[in-house]
Amino acid sequence: MKASLDWLDQRTGYRKLVHETLFENVPGGARWRYVWGSTLVFCFAVQVITGLFLWLAYSPSSQTAWESVYFIQYQMWGGWFLRGLHHFTAQAMTVLLVLHLMQVVIDGAYKAPREINFWSGVILLLLTLALSLTGYLLPWDQKGYWATAVATNIAAITPVIGPALQTIVVGSADYGHHTITRFFALHAGIIPGGIIAFIVAHIYLFRRHGITPKEPRRRPDAAFWPDQVLRDAVACLAVLVVVLFFVIRHHGAPLDAPADPSEPYDARPEWYFLFLFQLLKYFPGRTEIIGAIIVPTLLLGVLFAMPYVGRWKLGHRFNLGFLWAMMGGVALLTYLAMAEDAKNADYQAGVQTAQRDAARVVELARGGIPITGAVTLLRNDPLTQGPKIFSQSCSSCHRYDGHDGLGRQPKDKIAASDLKGFGSREWLTGFFDPALIDTPKYWGGTHFVPDSDMVKFVKDLAEYTPEQKEELRRGLIALSAEARLPAQAEADRRDATLIAEGKAAMNGTLLACTDCHTLHDQGAAEGPDLTGYGSREWLVAFISDPSHERFYGENNDRMPSFGPEKSLTEHQIGLVADWLRGAWPQPATPAAAGSN
Repeated sequence: MKASLDWLDQRTGYRKLVHETLFENVPGGARWRYVWGSTLVFCFAVQVITGLFLWLAYSPSSQTAWESVYFIQYQMWGGWFLRGLHHFTAQAMTVLLVLHLMQVVIDGAYKAPREINFWSGVILLLLTLALSLTGYLLPWDQKGYWATAVATNIAAITPVIGPALQTIVVGSADYGHHTITRFFALHAGIIPGGIIAFIVAHIYLFRRHGITPKEPRRRPDAAFWPDQVLRDAVACLAVLVVVLFFVIRHHGAPLDAPADPSEPYDARPEWYFLFLFQLLKYFPGRTEIIGAIIVPTLLLGVLFAMPYVGRWKLGHRFNLGFLWAMMGGVALLTYLAMAEDAKNADYQAGVQTAQRDAARVVELARGGIPITGAVTLLRNDPLTQGPKIFSQSCSSCHRYDGHDGLGRQPKDKIAASDLKGFGSREWLTGFFDPALIDTPKYWGGTHFVPDSDMVKFVKDLAEYTPEQKEELRRGLIALSAEARLPAQAEADRRDATLIAEGKAAMNGTLLACTDCHTLHDQGAAEGPDLTGYGSREWLVAFISDPSHERFYGENNDRMPSFGPEKSLTEHQIGLVADWLRGAWPQPATPAAAGSN
């Protein structure tokens, strides 16, 4: 063994390198304050290793990026762990870089002759932030897509070179395939290459000038090995434990729904960019350039000037004060951004919608992803698209369980029925309740109250005997069965006899529904046709044109004819109808291997 090591040493000189590395002089002996640089190198090594393994399964295109990340997260063995380790280690690097910067300034390790080393460290901080920014887009999900759009729009306001810079980064006029391939090249090649080069230069300069001791020295100098190495190893292990905690807690890294430019999204950057997002709120309109370009440039300028300012004792104190003030400002702006979002009901509703979409697309993807991409799974899904269309086109008059379908409270006063459970036995029971018919839940906001024949009929039900109310109940069950609601399928099969009796009651002298309505080619056409009431065909036709003679005709109360007006497509109307009926694809059962 010794002969082999001697042979290797003669040809490489590794023993001298190892000796210089391990037995470097540490002024004042080993200290915990010196561990930050080692933890950063450790984190970057984890990033490189996990990034290479992720690269093996990642496909950088606008039609395959999300799909490949879904495969990594939900189907590849250990993929969720690998992705989470990469994600949270990147966030740890940002924290460690700030701590390292503060330690360097506090110790005065930026002063001559260490100016260039300090500048290289600041550049490494910027490159790390750029690495995080470019990696944000790669999953090609809603959060990354819209946050990147905001970031590149900010870059576009840079004087003179802004528009050209945005075009170079985006790759074209729109965000798409070229955008993601360029960001991938930056994230996986160009920026890591720059970081490696600056790390090598940083370490070389650090070894050249040595550790800057914090005076006075209370202990004698010591070698890097073994005490400082042990501290560095313990610090790296502590960082790893914290990262693993978040990885396991979140079961990997978050993945939003696939990027869809046609879907609105309340974009927010990652937490370490929230301060800039908040700062821009104070510079609206044309003044945005002040918060986006001028203020950050001035702050960076002061950072780069620190080695010159710190030549004097007062200058060093200024640097310390500036650094603490800047960190305090960043922390304050971050807190304000989070606090405002927490109080913003619309934003919180949007977050919940995004979370529902993200969970739903994963459920749908288990059944297979079409060649058109995962985004079409959501575009054709009534459970996610129905409430969005309802919120945009229906919630100015209607409500769904008291809200706009997405959990928000519309500003418009309710002017028509709350449609949650429309056509169900429960909904119809409430509609035919004399105490509820003229409330906002049903017709309280319409023009049908108080003079319409239907309202008068329902009000008279208060005088019914128990036997008559039982006949009414059977009639309502029969009417609800016309809808063929998926949630009531079993109950409708079980109550077939009751439904038959109810149909007879609807044509009888007590309820006399066919005196005003048509029901299976019987009765008058004065009111809406009850044949197939609440079924998909009936609901699609009604939403498309409630003014049609089959429904309200001239008595229609302000409801738009979405079909003839072409304000909604047939596909959109179908999605709303299916959502209201509770008819949407059920998630596939995940494969056993996919649980990893």
